Amino acid sequence: MTNSVKEIAGADFILAIGTNTTETHPVLSLQIRQAVKKGATLVVADPRRTELAVLAETHIQQRPGSDLALLNAMAHVIIAEDLWNREFVQSRTEGFEEVKAAVANCTPEWAAEITGVPAETIRQVARGYATSPRSTILYTMGITQHICGTDNVLAIANLALLTGQIGRESTGVNPLRGQNNVQGACDMGALPNVYPGYQPVADGAVREKFERAWGVPLSPNPGLTVGEMMDAAHHGSLKGMYIIGENPVLSDPHQQHVREALEHLEFLVVQDIFLTETAQLADVVLPAASFAEKDGTFANTERRVQRVRKAVESPGLALPDWQIFARVANAMGYPFNYSGPEAIMAEIAALTPQYGGITYPRLEGDGLQWPCPSHDHPGTRFLHGEKFTRGLGKFHAVSHIPPAEVPDTEYPLMLSTGRRLMHYHTGTMTRRARGLAEFYPSEHLEVHPEDALRYGIKDGDLVRVTSRRGQIEIQARVTEMVQPGLVFTSFHFWEAAINALTNTARDPKAKIPELKVCAVKLERVG
Repeated sequence: MTNSVKEIAGADFILAIGTNTTETHPVLSLQIRQAVKKGATLVVADPRRTELAVLAETHIQQRPGSDLALLNAMAHVIIAEDLWNREFVQSRTEGFEEVKAAVANCTPEWAAEITGVPAETIRQVARGYATSPRSTILYTMGITQHICGTDNVLAIANLALLTGQIGRESTGVNPLRGQNNVQGACDMGALPNVYPGYQPVADGAVREKFERAWGVPLSPNPGLTVGEMMDAAHHGSLKGMYIIGENPVLSDPHQQHVREALEHLEFLVVQDIFLTETAQLADVVLPAASFAEKDGTFANTERRVQRVRKAVESPGLALPDWQIFARVANAMGYPFNYSGPEAIMAEIAALTPQYGGITYPRLEGDGLQWPCPSHDHPGTRFLHGEKFTRGLGKFHAVSHIPPAEVPDTEYPLMLSTGRRLMHYHTGTMTRRARGLAEFYPSEHLEVHPEDALRYGIKDGDLVRVTSRRGQIEIQARVTEMVQPGLVFTSFHFWEAAINALTNTARDPKAKIPELKVCAVKLERVG
């Protein structure tokens, strides 16, 4: 997030797009409720009529996969109606003319044909975002898990640059991270093209710094993304894999492809706290400690680094992840002689500029938000206050493209997937909690009444959902939460493994799969 969580409550205008915040970020959603209570305008862009959409002043129910057309049309309105912030654009950005040309024909009428959203609604939302004193945009994987996910994010950034709604309190571009330490994992280099602190592996000076610190030569070539790893394993060019705290058999698209890829490996290691569906395929399972059984830090969605303290002993042979890594490294002949998490944090601070001033003593209390480059730095509440990291903020001209799969005569419906309030990710932990299982014991498929009537389906019927990659059987829930032509469910339940159906088509830039949309057909079972 460019801004802090608590700043959301101070916004005058909130555009929440591709985020079911009340279910997937229920604590953070309280900030949205506070803002609305204070008089803020809330606009929700979501194909489903979620609880957040009901709370909104305006619910934009766009067609799945049409976000970029909507965002570009908003940019068109802001420029055409002279609502853009000339001073900000001229002094702090570059590339405006390219974007102006790119959206010249992206009228609200053009976007209405693609999105299904009335042109006047698009105009009103664009005006509200541009003219409010403090506007913020919140988004999650409803924006990113598309073949144009990167371009969707760039289009959001274009809006913030056009209006100067960034670099100030309660404004900004704010992706809400979906897992408790996904920000921290990315910060620490759990990406194929960067070292900790987003320092490029292809940069010779950066590489030399880490070579000196670690005492080994390092490759200048980026590694593979998760999807590329699965493809390489399937083809036989990747022989071994070490999976840590991830359950791709349920979470990745095209489940059969993932299973086959993992089975083709010569050696698979899984490090996890439970014997997940993925761990069941492993040659070796390394038992890890849970968050409550170890010391360390997490970096959350607002870039806040916080201490985690051991509360209980680990069961059986389970160890904290860092100790497992150390044992494996030592067994392979490389000395991992850290005395504990605090020593590891000291190395992080020495090599990662954003973390340079972060130490365990300074993390007492509420922690620190990076960038925190020195020991006397207080941390950073919001980014880009005086200048952007690259100097000038860069506009990017991006154009709408349809999803990789669209409905046709054989597969006439669109499937989207997401999360439920009561469960989390692949249910590795939440489905083992008796209380949560009692509240939400099984999954269902949301089907619009018009589609239910068309296929002879009643509420509670068992239905078969089929895509070009697989099929599952699941109970139907007839509801107006979804629009006609769209069906929706979560990926929490192995009994209804929806990722047996989803598409492996990827964004060519970020390599994120298009999990949010694929074409399916529906039939009643029995």
